[in-house]
Amino acid sequence: MIFCGTTLLPGERKNVPLPVPDAPPLNAICLCGAARGRTLVVTGGVHGCEYVGPQALRRLAGELDPARLSGNVILLPLANPSAFYAGAKQVVPEDGVNLNRAFPGDSAGSLSARLAFALETALYPEADLLADLHSGDCNEALHPLVFFPTAGEEMVNQVSLAAAKVLTVPYRVRSTAKNGLYSWAVQRGVPALLIERGGQGLWSEQEVDACCEDVRSLLRHLEIMPGGNPPRDQLEITETFYAEAESEGFWYPAVGLDQQVRRGELLGHLETLSGHRLQEVRAEFDGIVLYYTIALGVRAGDPLIAYGHP
Repeated sequence: MIFCGTTLLPGERKNVPLPVPDAPPLNAICLCGAARGRTLVVTGGVHGCEYVGPQALRRLAGELDPARLSGNVILLPLANPSAFYAGAKQVVPEDGVNLNRAFPGDSAGSLSARLAFALETALYPEADLLADLHSGDCNEALHPLVFFPTAGEEMVNQVSLAAAKVLTVPYRVRSTAKNGLYSWAVQRGVPALLIERGGQGLWSEQEVDACCEDVRSLLRHLEIMPGGNPPRDQLEITETFYAEAESEGFWYPAVGLDQQVRRGELLGHLETLSGHRLQEVRAEFDGIVLYYTIALGVRAGDPLIAYGHP
């Protein structure tokens, strides 16, 4: 296995620098299996306050034994390290851009564009499957789920869907996104998923354990690790509505995570500082609450709540 100019022999594990134009390299952990096989790429830390994924990948980097693998694993715990260490919500602190909206990248752009360029250049060509690990940021409460693509070529969509079905999350959600780390990979012909677990800028050992099991499930699915996966109890969300703030204000959610809501039901409202009601968010169809903003103060265009129906 050769990754970013570094050669790994069968059964070997190495920390490999992933070059970023005009910036310090990212730190990848590569495991070259003792036998040939497919390659799983797993990324975390795209957003600075989403902690379950980075901690799970740190743990897996030490626990996985390359001598027992048939294929390769590339783990990137921190795709956006300056945001992680600064506790920056949603953006790359150097330029204020959401890295998951910066694809395709640009080697001559601002730092977020250069990070995107580095990630797609180094990771996409290696991946038989890419999984990007996220959580609810410090302002988001979120129920575990996986986004799988419907906007790629049919083969890419189907391979991604088959991988989504082996995960332990209760919901899989159809996605038409095209400009994120995983969704741009799909546009480039790479099967990919975005897994969400945890929220509110918190992490727990239980959530990290579950995230590790999801990665192991993907490894078994790709036959990189031996053993199969049991059937998963998972519901597919076929339509999702994402409500955004129409202006800045005080946000008051009226429902909870994983709550079933009825068409017309009040999901939350937005007020001015003086108490004038600016916006009511009501369900446009019967559905299930997937995530919502817990922040009291929001800006125009900020996400407020997402709900979907099977």
